[in-house]
Amino acid sequence: MYQENKYLMENQNKKGLNRLLYKNITTREVLFLLAFVFCLSPLITPPIALLVGLIIAQFIGHPYLHLNHKATHILLQVSVVGLGFGMNVNNAMKAGKEGILFTVFSIIGTLIIGFFLGKFLKIEKKTSYLISNGTAICGGSAIAAISPIIKADEKQISVALGTIFILNSIALVVFPYIGHSLDLSQSQFGLWCAIAIHDTSSVVGAASKYGQESLEIATTVKLARALWIIPIAFISTVIFKNKGGKVKVPYFIGLFVLAMILNTYVPFVQNLSPYLTGIAKAGLTLTLFLIGCGLNRKLLQSVGFKPLIQGIVLWTIISVASLLVIKSLTS
Repeated sequence: MYQENKYLMENQNKKGLNRLLYKNITTREVLFLLAFVFCLSPLITPPIALLVGLIIAQFIGHPYLHLNHKATHILLQVSVVGLGFGMNVNNAMKAGKEGILFTVFSIIGTLIIGFFLGKFLKIEKKTSYLISNGTAICGGSAIAAISPIIKADEKQISVALGTIFILNSIALVVFPYIGHSLDLSQSQFGLWCAIAIHDTSSVVGAASKYGQESLEIATTVKLARALWIIPIAFISTVIFKNKGGKVKVPYFIGLFVLAMILNTYVPFVQNLSPYLTGIAKAGLTLTLFLIGCGLNRKLLQSVGFKPLIQGIVLWTIISVASLLVIKSLTS
């Protein structure tokens, strides 16, 4: 009896191994993996990676779509921490101080305008609230953090994420062009990016294309902005009367700060800095590729006209207003 059971177990293990080794890889999976590797090339910029992802989403389809959100979330956080190894603490603190007032007023202003826009357009309350927070704080991360607190359903989350990611993708391509056209300095563009572009991934992508100083300022100000998820989340529990809601704290920001400290004060880490930041930038490019892959037709069609209008109006107001203020105060 023992020998028979042992034989059956060995036979099942062999069958499982054979299935793993001889699994047929579909054409869609091959094309996706080739595009994934292609985006690792140093010649591929974040906007091109996003475009490749969009092409995959529209014409081929993401073979691992069920894993996309989690993979994007983790890869973005790791990449942001890696970028910290290329930054100086003193410069970051200076940038943070300069951006704090812009951050406070822009977040409060965006949330207030978003509230009235949602009322005017008669958009479902939770959907409108998520779009406003995604625009005001840090895009998809803010929506992911706040949606369980207000008990938003899957459709409300999808509509908000779709709206933010569509506009986020446009910003990644358009902002550097506008910056050069208006002859914005590195510091002006970095500050503008951090305030006016929704998601951290596109902020870093656009700023890195503009220059290193712009990247440092944009990343520092945007991550300081992301910390506003915590007080806004607590306020959300009061607004939506959900006392049991759990707040997701963005702990990776602490690792980003630690990376900056190590790069500033530890010579050994400074020697490794070019390699670590190179890996981080490649990770960011892959993040944007995966974001593009997630923007399939189903998601785009789910957005609807009114939520998109709210997103566009909010984005336009904060972009134009912040640009005018930054130019007037820093020129």
